[in-house]
Formats: sequence, C-alpha cells, structure tokens
Amino acid sequence: METESHTIAKEIGVANKQTIRWNDFVLRFLAFVVTLVAAIVLGVSKQNELVPVQLVPTLPPINVPASAKWSYMSAFVYFVIVNAIACAYAVISLVLSLANKGKTKGLSLTIILFDLIMMALLYSSVGAAAAVGLIGYKGNTHVRWNKVCDVFGKFCGQVVAAIAISLVGSILFLLLVLLATVNLHKNIRH
Repeated sequence: METESHTIAKEIGVANKQTIRWNDFVLRFLAFVVTLVAAIVLGVSKQNELVPVQLVPTLPPINVPASAKWSYMSAFVYFVIVNAIACAYAVISLVLSLANKGKTKGLSLTIILFDLIMMALLYSSVGAAAAVGLIGYKGNTHVRWNKVCDVFGKFCGQVVAAIAISLVGSILFLLLVLLATVNLHKNIRH
C-alpha cells in the first residue's frame, strides 16, 4: 500500500515535469513568433504623404512631400533591435531548453537569467516606443510639436500594433520567469 502511493507520487512528479516542459516550450515558441511579428510590423512601416506648409499667411500653402519611417526615431530603432534580439534569443533558448531537459542546473539558471534580461529589454523598448508614439499621437503644445498621426495614420496604426504585439512578448517572457521561479521553489521544497 505504501509503495503504491509512492509510485503514484512519482508518476505525478513526472507528469508535472512533462507539463512544465510543454509550458516552457509553448511559451518560448510563442515568444519567438510574437517578437518576430512585432519587429516585422514596425520594421516595414513607412508612409509617404504630401503635407501642406503655409510659409506666408497671404499665400496658398505649398505641398511638401514628407515620409514617416521607423528608422527616423531612435526609440523605434531600439524597439526593432530589441525585438529582433528577443526573437533570436527565444529560438536559441528553445533549442537549449529542449536539449537540456532540466539536467544541467547551470544552463537552466543561465536561461532564466537571460529570460529576465529579455523581459526587461522588451518592457523598456515598449515604454520607449509608446512614449514617442504618444507624442506623435497627441503632440506637445508646450514645445510646439504638432500631431503627426493626423497626417501619417497608417504609420501610427502600425506602431500601435507593433507595441501591442511586443507587449504580449514581454508578458510571455514574464511568464517564463514566473514558471522558472515556481519550479525553483518546488525543487527547493522537495
């Protein structure tokens, strides 16, 4: 009787490790896809428009060609680069975690540390891009910065979509860190 309950406990432990591995695999794969999509959505965003500029109030406005592109703002460049780095890291960590299968604790701790770094980088890039996007959407009357989303609506829509997608990637890396923390807590208790 006692050995039967011990066997069941071992089976439950094995099932929990399998579930954890699948959770880790799914979260890492989703993080790869989401950060790749966020980098692509903002990386291909570009819009050209004719903007009327009034030089003298008595003359008609002159239409000047203007373009909005992600590479014109350093916050958007940072956003695209961080999402590309997180995407590449997600693939590398996916391969390493599948190869490791929890055998090497040093590698597991390194992966957890880099998950935490990726999460921090993604959150900072989302914050930077959102701040610049908000200025583009609302402008700033105190320093006479005009709204640009009135003119470049498609570009601003792509920026918002990329920020939202990358925020999901940040949350996925947060879940990976939380999952690893729970696993560490379980390993310490048993």
